[in-house]
Amino acid sequence: MLLVTADQDLPSRWTAATVDDDMWVDPDDDPREVTTNPVGERETLIHYLDAYRLMLRMMCDGLTAEQLARRSVPPSTLSLLGLVRHLAEVERGWTRRVMRGEEALRLWGEPGRDADFGRAVGDPDVVDRAFAAWQIEMDATDALVTATEDLGTISASTLPDRSRCARSSSTSSRSTRATVGTRTYFAGHGRVGQ
Repeated sequence: MLLVTADQDLPSRWTAATVDDDMWVDPDDDPREVTTNPVGERETLIHYLDAYRLMLRMMCDGLTAEQLARRSVPPSTLSLLGLVRHLAEVERGWTRRVMRGEEALRLWGEPGRDADFGRAVGDPDVVDRAFAAWQIEMDATDALVTATEDLGTISASTLPDRSRCARSSSTSSRSTRATVGTRTYFAGHGRVGQ
């Protein structure tokens, strides 16, 4: 366990907010704020995907490759770049492997405890590849949500000829909610210091 004492030099919490110091952007400057509530499951799903994607983009905006790869609290490997890589893999997994039944290879190598985060290093090429991969997977998820007439559609991985994946009984909306859930979990892991 890592113990922190009062005399240690800790990074200050970064914020652009001027109204509420416990927020990282003022409500009037937050592009995620909506004036109307989404209506129906598809509109709600799209709203949540857009809001959480935008949240991570906002956290990453203007940071250098080194800052994106900075670990939140050692020995943790959690970083903003790691989150981008992780969310690219999450969207890829649910959209391609679970819902479409594709044989999509993992983006960052074999599955492992730290596959998405461990190699998230402060190299501009690594950053560019991570954001490009995330964009491709977001586009694939958006296309699936748009093309799926019934969001209760059973995933390809539950069909009889996909028995090796039969453990998953996902619907389109459930798998996308799981993607949103991952984003929700990490929503509080914003910028610690610049």
